Amino acid sequence: MFAYCFFCVTQKCKYAASLLEQRGIGRAFSPQIMRRHRVQGKNIDGMVDLLPGYVFAYSETEISQGALFWGIDGLIRRIGSQENNYALTGSDYEFAMNLYRKNGVIGQITVFKVGDEVRLDDPLFSSCKGRITKIDYRKQRMRVDYQFSGMDCFTWVGCDVVTAPQEGMT
Repeated sequence: MFAYCFFCVTQKCKYAASLLEQRGIGRAFSPQIMRRHRVQGKNIDGMVDLLPGYVFAYSETEISQGALFWGIDGLIRRIGSQENNYALTGSDYEFAMNLYRKNGVIGQITVFKVGDEVRLDDPLFSSCKGRITKIDYRKQRMRVDYQFSGMDCFTWVGCDVVTAPQEGMT
């Protein structure tokens, strides 16, 4: 499967995705994520754009002709390199395929609290488990305490770079 990404006018992403599908692209969407909003003192969950201004398109065959994309109101340009006919490659392709497997919809993200055991999503820290000791909600970061070479250490990281440790991890 080939994956493509387009930059477009934010308000026209869904329209552009729909036209791409009508023109023969297998699947196209603007990825969405569940976000909680506070309205009149109540929490309301709703879908918002995960990446405003981007549309992902998928096809079983490589699309070498740009004519398929031209004339779609709202599409600005294709993302990628001309050597690959603008098909995504490497980590961009993996990201796009993860979105495809989720049909472009990301559910609610796991919420952590002080005392939770976590793993940092960075290869440098991948073997380290840590514990959240403080959370700065305004700056959206947390303090993670961990052991390094027998010493107690800590680091402040963005809330988006931690995951729950996998079973069997030391």
